[in-house]
Amino acid sequence: MVIDRHEDVTAAVLQAMSTTPDPRLRRIMASLVTHLHAFVRDVRLTEPEWERAMAFVCGLGQATNDVHNEVILASDAIGLSTLVCLLNNGNAGNTETAAALLGPFWRMNSPRTENGGTIIRSPTPGPALFAQCLVRNARGEPLAGVEVDVWQASPAGMYENQDQTQADMNLRGKFVTDTEGRFAFRSVKPAGYPVPTHGPVGELLAAQQRHPYRPAHLHFLLLQPGYKTLVTQVFVDDDTHLGSDVVFGVTNRLIGGFHRGEGPPPAPDAGPDWYALDYTFVMEPGEAVLPVPPIK
Repeated sequence: MVIDRHEDVTAAVLQAMSTTPDPRLRRIMASLVTHLHAFVRDVRLTEPEWERAMAFVCGLGQATNDVHNEVILASDAIGLSTLVCLLNNGNAGNTETAAALLGPFWRMNSPRTENGGTIIRSPTPGPALFAQCLVRNARGEPLAGVEVDVWQASPAGMYENQDQTQADMNLRGKFVTDTEGRFAFRSVKPAGYPVPTHGPVGELLAAQQRHPYRPAHLHFLLLQPGYKTLVTQVFVDDDTHLGSDVVFGVTNRLIGGFHRGEGPPPAPDAGPDWYALDYTFVMEPGEAVLPVPPIK
């Protein structure tokens, strides 16, 4: 098809892709081209703006490495990650879900830890946190043998792969639920933190006059054959950024019940300023598949 006007471009591209043998790929690419071309026409995208956009995309890749994933961060910062998550969980997006975005800091092979053990692997100042969690199915029945990955940032606001002062795999651990569907662990109370702003995403946030902060939270990934892998986060309920999470990850279902401990702490070395978390996870039937780790 010879192209004479801008109106001809979209039809030519769609025609060229129409023989794609994979029907799902054919549908996705046809929709992408149709909407992307419509966007360009809607905003009358200029050539300098197109060049800047291409530089932004290139910059995402250039800023991504084994310990930092700028591409995932960009998806998070425009709400794309949360949108995909909500559309694919909670009865195909029709009901409230316990799922949340994976984020750019999950690592494979976190250390296996005994139920009730600690995920503190190097000195980490902050109030002690004792978590008691339950995993059940939609019928309310406890699920035994669920593999649970836990990870969090330190109270200084950095994951251990970002911070040379922390031991490798600090504040990460892998647990297995007992016969009653329970798992427990000790950590430190998480704090809110800014997402990395040294790359293109930081430039975009600054241009939009948006703050870079995430509210304090714990990450969880639950894996059990016969159930859809549950990737989620539990947020500290009094954090000031709950309503303005830079990556749009907070839903009402994910706000946990962090509360200040009363009486003697569960461990004598915890000190008088300690916190507890009680939380119940619900897993949906489906396929148990691990996501691709965004970092090593």
